Amino acid sequence: MNIKISLFVLCLGAFFTMAVFSSYSFPHESSTSADTADLPQVIRAVTLNNNFYFAGEKVPTEIFDVRERLDRELLVNSYWHSATVQNIKLSNRFFPTIERILNENGIPDDFKYLAVAESGLRNVTSSAGAKGFWQFLKSTGKEYGLEINDEIDERYHLEKSTRAACQYLRKQKDKLGSWTLAAAAYNAGRRRILENMEQQGMRSYYDINLNEETGRYVFRILAMKEIISNPARYGFQIEESQKYAPHDQLMSIDYKEEGVLDLTHVAKNNNLSYRLLKVYNPWLLDSKITMSGRKEYLIQVPRR
Repeated sequence: MNIKISLFVLCLGAFFTMAVFSSYSFPHESSTSADTADLPQVIRAVTLNNNFYFAGEKVPTEIFDVRERLDRELLVNSYWHSATVQNIKLSNRFFPTIERILNENGIPDDFKYLAVAESGLRNVTSSAGAKGFWQFLKSTGKEYGLEINDEIDERYHLEKSTRAACQYLRKQKDKLGSWTLAAAAYNAGRRRILENMEQQGMRSYYDINLNEETGRYVFRILAMKEIISNPARYGFQIEESQKYAPHDQLMSIDYKEEGVLDLTHVAKNNNLSYRLLKVYNPWLLDSKITMSGRKEYLIQVPRR
């Protein structure tokens, strides 16, 4: 009797051992099969087989560190699908205006991707209080001629803030000697870049050891440039009709009289909702402008 019980217990133990083994081994084996995967997707690494340039300046991808830093930003933004799709769609609306102003001011066209890196082409506000496409702090915005008060904030004015960014970038290029360092200074400030250059005895952005944010900054701009310029290569299939159309059917109305300009009346007089008046003119913060007579304001509305 005891022998039979022992044999029974032994067989039962063997059965449970096999059952437990099977429960761990078979799902693990099947998870490697594309036919039974829970997420049947193909995820590939980026192939860095091109020569990369920023503002006409070559990126030294023959240096493994440079190559891997660029690879990181391309991977992050290639697989950050929702944000990158929006960047591609919005670039169709806003790049024509930015490109024109960059060209007029002698700033390389690649700097339009800096605006993407800064704000995603949206009038956002940072935790530090920087605002607009070009993320100007209040003090810097005023220094470069932007009007900022309770009624108006021209950091949200695409044309005026882009011109201010051009002035800032030209100044950094003249002081630092390269457009790549000018871009880095846009993130960290010229003084910090110069301090790191002097301490480390290096003249190239790619050779300077910077804080993580600034060390990634130019590579992020390069990634934006590469993906937006070649979306299909990175798996983004976006039809032209799906991109956001430019606001190119607008006209500017000049207001410069004394008194208080009621923006709700401006909207009604132009057969426009107050909401859309603010969409076309995001720099208008209040429902009114207190006019001094010393300055004129061009408010954009659809052509009649």
